Amino acid sequence: MKIVKILKNNRCSLSFEVFPPKASSTFDEVKPAIEKIAKLKPSFMSVTYGAGGGTSQYTLDIAKDIRNRYGVPTMAHLTCVSSNKQTVAEKINALKAAGIQNVMALRGDLTPEMKLSDASKWDYKHAIDLVRELKESDADFCIGCACYPEVHPESPHQKEDIMYLKEKVDAGCDFITTQMFFDNNLLYNFLYKIREAGITVPVIPGIMPITRAVQLERAIKLSGSFIPQRFKALVDRFGGDDFAMMQAGVAYATDQIIDLYANGVQNVHLYTMNKPEVARAIQNNLSSIINK
Repeated sequence: MKIVKILKNNRCSLSFEVFPPKASSTFDEVKPAIEKIAKLKPSFMSVTYGAGGGTSQYTLDIAKDIRNRYGVPTMAHLTCVSSNKQTVAEKINALKAAGIQNVMALRGDLTPEMKLSDASKWDYKHAIDLVRELKESDADFCIGCACYPEVHPESPHQKEDIMYLKEKVDAGCDFITTQMFFDNNLLYNFLYKIREAGITVPVIPGIMPITRAVQLERAIKLSGSFIPQRFKALVDRFGGDDFAMMQAGVAYATDQIIDLYANGVQNVHLYTMNKPEVARAIQNNLSSIINK
C-alpha cells in the first residue's frame, strides 16, 4: 500500500523506522529485533539504507520480509550521492521487481573523502536528482523526502532549506518526513513556514526517543537539534540510571506525540533504533489514541 493512501485515513497513526545490520556478521542480532517491531503492526515501517550503500541489499530484503510475513506496508530508503547512474538504476529496478511501492529518496551523508573531492564529477549531488530519477522510471513509486524542522547542518539558514524542499516537492516528492526534534513548537513554526511557501504535501513528524544519556550527544551531532531545558534536566536527573532514563525517555517521546496528535497532526514516525521494547512501550501508551 502506498503511504500517501495511509496518510489519508482520518485517524492518528504511528509508524516505525528500523535499520539493517552494518555487516553480515550482525544480521542475526538485528533481524529478531526488527521482527518484534513488525509484530506490533504499525501503520507502516521504513528501512534505512546502509552507509554508502554497503549493506543496501539488506534494506530490500528486510522491507520485503516485513511486508510478506507481517502484512505491514514498507518503505525502503535509497541514497544517491555515493552512487553512479548505473548503480541507482539497478537499485530502482530491484525495488520495482520486489514490489516495493514506497521509497525514501535521500542524498546520503558525505564521507570525508567526498567532501574533498570534485563535486562536479558526481552523478548525484542532491536528493532532488534522485527524486527526478524515480519519477522518470517506469515504476509508480510513492516518493518520500526528508526535511529539517530547524536548519540543515549544511545550510546557512532555514529559508534556503525551504526553497530546496519546495524544489523536491515540485519534482515529485509525495510526502515529507522530518528529522528528529525535541521541541514541538519548532515543528509548528516550520509547518507554518512551508505552507506559506506553497508546500502542501503531507508532513510526518519524526520522533526520536532518547533512552540513554549517550544518545543525546549523538542526536545533537547528527541533526544539530535544539534541546529544551526541561529535556536537559531530565537527562541530568535520570541519565545515570539506565532503567530510569529509559522510562523517562519513553515518557518524553510519548508526551511529544500526544501533543502533536492534539494539535492536528495525524501521523507520527518513530525512530525506534531497533529497540522493540521502546516501540512497544510508546505504542502501549498511545493505544486508546491511535485506535480511535
